[in-house]
Amino acid sequence: MSTLRISVISDTHTLHNLVTKDLPGGDLLLHTGDLMNSGYVEKDVINFCNWYSSIGNYESKVFIAGNHDRMFQNNPEVIQQIIDLYKDIDYIQDDTLTLFFDGPNGEFPEDNIRIYGSPWQPWFYDWAFNLPKNGLGLASKWEAIPKNTDILLTHGPAWGILDTVAGRSFDNLGCELLAERIQQIQPKIHVCGHIHTGYGYKFQNGTHFFNASVLDEQYAYSQKPFTFDWNPKTNEINFV
Repeated sequence: MSTLRISVISDTHTLHNLVTKDLPGGDLLLHTGDLMNSGYVEKDVINFCNWYSSIGNYESKVFIAGNHDRMFQNNPEVIQQIIDLYKDIDYIQDDTLTLFFDGPNGEFPEDNIRIYGSPWQPWFYDWAFNLPKNGLGLASKWEAIPKNTDILLTHGPAWGILDTVAGRSFDNLGCELLAERIQQIQPKIHVCGHIHTGYGYKFQNGTHFFNASVLDEQYAYSQKPFTFDWNPKTNEINFV
């Protein structure tokens, strides 16, 4: 394994079909939540999983939930029954998924990629996966992120990084406690969404940060997925 081609998306809000043409394929596709709208319609989850499973040009496809995905918090048994029907996609919630990729000549790699995913964020209206801002509950969620995490997926951004609304650059909406934990463990890649106008990329303190929200503030598909080649050993990326 020399490089992995990765695409990252978030906040599709049932408009996922619009994104398909902008997914060139590769090794890994990551979605960081808000696949639903109201969060109560089971069909939204089924439609998303049908679509995600149908994308056949990625070796692995991983996703987490977001604040609009209420069923994932309110009816986890139903959600698990749905996801179990799809063997080629992985959902993670406060857990690590370890992926193995073949080397350039097909040999089994010495290293693996550890992906940790979590849907929580500081309280945001009365949506899903809310915890009191800077509270002990939120701190415990971030403390559970392993120190050896390579790729961190959270629905919300870290404080001060790709977390502002247009016209209010002074008003950071990310999580301070998440920012502290990221500084401690320094994952190589952090992908989030949630704040649509925070869409973008930033490299800071050894971590590649992506806010991968593909819908803008008016819920129009105007922000394209990021696709890049990543060298896990050197942590260098090259955008495609």
